[in-house]
Amino acid sequence: MSTLTLVRHAQASLFADEYDELSELGRNQARLLGEFWARRWTDFDEAYCGPRARQRQTADIVGSACTKAGRPWPEPVVLEELDEYDLGGIIRALAPDLARQDADFADLLESYRRSGAGPDRVRSFGRMFEALTLRWLTARPVEGVEGFAAFRGRVEQGLRHILERPGSGRRVAVFTSGGVIGAAVRLALAAPDRAALEVNWRVRNCSLTEFVFTKDRFNLDSFNALPHLEDPTLWTYW
Repeated sequence: MSTLTLVRHAQASLFADEYDELSELGRNQARLLGEFWARRWTDFDEAYCGPRARQRQTADIVGSACTKAGRPWPEPVVLEELDEYDLGGIIRALAPDLARQDADFADLLESYRRSGAGPDRVRSFGRMFEALTLRWLTARPVEGVEGFAAFRGRVEQGLRHILERPGSGRRVAVFTSGGVIGAAVRLALAAPDRAALEVNWRVRNCSLTEFVFTKDRFNLDSFNALPHLEDPTLWTYW
């Protein structure tokens, strides 16, 4: 039996000019994960990451902490299939029409636009984000924006690329994003598509979601764990 550990990227820079960079808190989260694995002698045979800076940076910081502690670390392989869905494109393509058709969503969008800095802005963004991604789930394809079915298929293709490689007893780490983790959990549980988004909304930064697999099996073993972040003030979602 082989193991696959999906790591959501550490905290990025939400609302900054460049979201796709780890925050200082995010860098600390990633370092703590690497140190935790090193203490536990948790070594991996293979590592993969998505193409985004936040995904690659998380893998690099975790790997640096492991090697600094004297543990082996494989060079991560970048897989485009492990990229997150295009939230910016979804907002631009779907939010205006949804706001015109749905007064409740229009209120959520306006609340987000009017929110100031701090927790209120994060909460208002989260409410708007959940409603919009549910619309994306069932919306007809929009030119230039990857639809949910295409996203799900891409993620599953990337997972097959990893899972079908030869060898048994493999230990594999993957650094990606919440949407990819949601799609992987949906696949393992043979759950409805909506479950992928509901899982996505709950995945914490730098959390661990683990699967066991063979040639013919892909089973969820644990979800959204943070054994390396004992201080709850380090738990974040964006």
